[in-house]
Amino acid sequence: MSTAINGLPTISMELFPPKDTAGEERLWSAVSALSTLNPDFISVTYGAGGSTRDRTIRIASELTSRTGISTVAHLTCVGSSRSEIASILDQYEAAGIDTILALRGDPVGGPQAPWESTPEGFDHADQLVEFAQKRGGFRIGVAAFPDGHPASGGDRSKDIDVLLRKESLGAEFATTQFFFEAENWRSLVDALAKKGSRLPVIAGILPVTNVKQLKRMSELNGSAIPAHINERFMKVADDEKAVMELGIEIATELCRELIAAGVPGLHFYTMNTSEATRRIVEGLHLR
Repeated sequence: MSTAINGLPTISMELFPPKDTAGEERLWSAVSALSTLNPDFISVTYGAGGSTRDRTIRIASELTSRTGISTVAHLTCVGSSRSEIASILDQYEAAGIDTILALRGDPVGGPQAPWESTPEGFDHADQLVEFAQKRGGFRIGVAAFPDGHPASGGDRSKDIDVLLRKESLGAEFATTQFFFEAENWRSLVDALAKKGSRLPVIAGILPVTNVKQLKRMSELNGSAIPAHINERFMKVADDEKAVMELGIEIATELCRELIAAGVPGLHFYTMNTSEATRRIVEGLHLR
């Protein structure tokens, strides 16, 4: 999960497990279209509170066998004991998946709900990183937050310390939550480097196609929507096509700034669609 050999950033996409058969058909349609971009990897999330764990395992496994594209499977602490997590890792390994994204995960009630410990489980992502590293057999990625982790209360030093600990325990790369200001990524990367970190920080990009969805995700994840960007989206909020065009324009400009700053990878939160991500990647001439 580092800079590609040709000096361009890696390109990757994130999908979420659908809740029903119709959603799964849409997912595989998106995968078919995104595969033409030759992504370096595709990641598959858990649902809130680990609600789609079994579907995550199945779809992540099928992605690898159907497409041949490297799959990064999410692994969270939510609702799983150590033995259950070990079993999930066994299933990933059997499916040929060799990279995981180790996360605490959101509580069943969402990111703002109180955390509920699972008996014989883990409460923090660093514990999960340590567990997976000791087991062996996987490259391990973690999450990073250019706009600050919601639990840090604006204290960037806490976020840096947490990332440094995860790196010391075996994390090999980080993928960020989505953000809109390139300077926030640069600030995070510079702060890590000053502490001696060599952790590649892949930038998470959200091609906005739905204003209501953007606001909900921003509230849940603590990712700030800059006032000047929010204003632009509000002007076209009732025009679905205009929202997509603006979302592509804003994401493309962000990507250009990040590429100029030396970002090792661009990771697109596709929301199980393909058009916006495809147009951005093609417009940047990265494929």
